[in-house]
Amino acid sequence: MDVKTPVPIIALDVPDADGVLALLERLGRGVEFVKVGLQLFTAEGPAIVHALRGSGIRVFLDLKLHDIPNTVAHAVKSAIELDVELLTVHASGGAAMLRAAADAAAGSPLKLLAVTVLTSLDDAGLAQAWGRGAVTAEDEVARLAALAKACGIPGAVASVRELPAVRRAAGEEMLVLTPGIRLAGDAAGDQSRVATPAEAARLGADYVVLGRSVTAAADPAAALARAIAELSSGPAGN
Repeated sequence: MDVKTPVPIIALDVPDADGVLALLERLGRGVEFVKVGLQLFTAEGPAIVHALRGSGIRVFLDLKLHDIPNTVAHAVKSAIELDVELLTVHASGGAAMLRAAADAAAGSPLKLLAVTVLTSLDDAGLAQAWGRGAVTAEDEVARLAALAKACGIPGAVASVRELPAVRRAAGEEMLVLTPGIRLAGDAAGDQSRVATPAEAARLGADYVVLGRSVTAAADPAAALARAIAELSSGPAGN
């Protein structure tokens, strides 16, 4: 498989705008793409997105929309107005919701990503949540990615472990964003399905979210440089 260089996205998992400024200062120059998730968006709202876009930073709005089709469609339209590049919806919201989201985004630059199975869930936790005795994350990720593609969603969110399964189920053209990225030797924390940046590159991720391994490091700038080097070179020997 050809090694591609995934696009790195820095997770701004901080409580407020002051935290954003402090983190960006510690990371130094070169941060081009960031994730705004539930914590930050709940605290600061659209203003933080406007501020980031005004600084020329690309934004992935990770709100994991999961509601009735009409509500999700209107939320997608609002995200388009914010000029964000990526937006997440939950694949488990169902076909009608996914189609409504896709229709709302049609003709705009916004790319929708369908969240398949959260990387905090292992097979046992997923079986408990789904109410089924025998279930694997890989099977469910593949099934939900195929559903999303059939409904017009151009991308999926999955751990690196399921990336080959997504490609088999939804095709090489399906964009894949991989969270749960950890530098070698770092603790997994509350994540169950993790991988290194090199593994993400080797398996062909389009985007990777760089979170605590970088942002909580003693030297975030050095950790970011290490992660980007891995993304660019893939595993040792490539």
